[in-house]
Amino acid sequence: MEILFYLSSGFLVLFIILATFDGVYLHLWKYELFRRKESRFEHLTHTARALLFPLIVWTVFLNETSTVGFLVGIALILVDTLILGIDAYSEAESRSFMGGLPKWEYIVHLFSNAFHFTVIVLVLTAKLQVLDGALYMVTGPISGNAYGLFITIAQQLMPGAILMALLHLFLAHKSGHRFWNTYRIKLQCC
Repeated sequence: MEILFYLSSGFLVLFIILATFDGVYLHLWKYELFRRKESRFEHLTHTARALLFPLIVWTVFLNETSTVGFLVGIALILVDTLILGIDAYSEAESRSFMGGLPKWEYIVHLFSNAFHFTVIVLVLTAKLQVLDGALYMVTGPISGNAYGLFITIAQQLMPGAILMALLHLFLAHKSGHRFWNTYRIKLQCC
């Protein structure tokens, strides 16, 4: 089981790096998708996924005792997957202002989501067991250095994940656009 958590840790770090580059730099800073009429729906799907991510981390990655919480987390994963499909379907119209989604950004999306779902599958593999033909969540603390590393990484990313969710929500409103514009100009001048 140790190897599952070492792999989970690595893929989680890779996901965070790519998602931060894609979400913060490309979507919010460079293209400002939240401001563009044709990209509004894409920003809303990103907002929904940004809200779901810390909830998934909490209920699936960090949860050690609550079977109900774990099941809620699995339901959130299914919702996240559905929203990802809707997001991917809508990107052609959303990126019409730039002649479509650039191939290199498509590749960033592909790898980012592959890393995201790889972590989820690895954690589910480690936290679920089959006994006498029934599926159970492994409850109680899981020991080992690899698990400790994974939990530390998951705990450390939570503040940033929550901040990103709140930023996406804020930028979904016109008042957020004005605030962003004011501070973006100040950041560019320095």
